Amino acid sequence: GVTTIHNPSAGTNQIMAAAEMARAGRVVAPRIFSTGTILYGATSGSTAEVNSLEDARTHIRRMAAVGAISVKSYNQPRRDQRQQILQAAREEGLQVFLEGGALFHHNMNQVQDGHTSVEHSLPLTAVYDDVLQFWGAAGTGYTPTLTVAFGGRNAEAYWYEATNVWENERLQAFHPPLTLEARTRRREMAPPEENEHIQTAATAKAIFEAGVPVSLGAHGQMNGLDAHWELWSFVQGGMSPAQALEVATLSGARNLGMDHEIGSLEPGKLADLIVLEANPLDDI
Repeated sequence: GVTTIHNPSAGTNQIMAAAEMARAGRVVAPRIFSTGTILYGATSGSTAEVNSLEDARTHIRRMAAVGAISVKSYNQPRRDQRQQILQAAREEGLQVFLEGGALFHHNMNQVQDGHTSVEHSLPLTAVYDDVLQFWGAAGTGYTPTLTVAFGGRNAEAYWYEATNVWENERLQAFHPPLTLEARTRRREMAPPEENEHIQTAATAKAIFEAGVPVSLGAHGQMNGLDAHWELWSFVQGGMSPAQALEVATLSGARNLGMDHEIGSLEPGKLADLIVLEANPLDDI
C-alpha cells in the first residue's frame, strides 16, 4: 500500500540503482527517493568531514551527482557544521533531513536553522506551547518514527506483543520464516503504562495540529507491516483516522516538497489508488 518512499539513510549504490530500475519499469516498486549514504559526523566508514563551507559543498555536489534529492545530516556535532551543510544544499537545490539524535536542544536549533525535517522522535514525551508555536512557525517537518520512538518502550515492541505477526500471510510470502518467527513468536510483554510510544504519538498530534508537516516513517523494522504499525500508533495517540491518513499521504508529500504532484486526489496530480476491503475511517 506504499506508493512513494523517501529513504533518509541507505547505501548510495543500492538505493540509487533501485530508484533507476523502478523509474525504468524494470522492477515493481514504489517511487524511490533517497539521501543515499548519510553525511555522518562520527568517525566511521561513512564519515563526512565538514569543517568549512567548501567541505560541505564537496559532499553535497557528490550526492547530487548520483541522483540524491536530499542529504541526511547525521549527528554532525557542531551547529556551524550543520549550518554549512544547509547552505551548500540550498545552493544545489537539495533538501536536508536530520537525524534527531535524541538531543532536544539540537532538535530545536535544527528547526530554527531551517532544515527540511527532523527524523526520529523528540526525546521528551510531552512539549508545551513554546515548542508548538516555535515549530509551527518554522516550516520544518517532523517524522517521529513511533516504531522506534525514543524515551521508553516503542511501537514495534507493542505491536509484536499485541498481534501475531508471524501469521500475517502477506508477510510470509516475502519474509524468510526463520528470521520472521525468531523475532515475532518470542515476544516481550509489558504493562500498558509502559507503552511510551502512545504519548510520543500524542505529542506528534499536537505538533501536527500546530501546522507542522508530520510524516509517517516506519524505519524499516518489519517489511511493509511497519508502515501500518506507524499508522495505527498515530491513532493510539489521539489522531483521528483521517488525520493519520493525511500524515501518511498529503502531509508526507508536503514534507518532501512533492505535494504539487502526489499525496491527494486532485486534477493534475499523479493518481495513486489503493482499493481497500473496508473503510479505514471506521477502523484504522
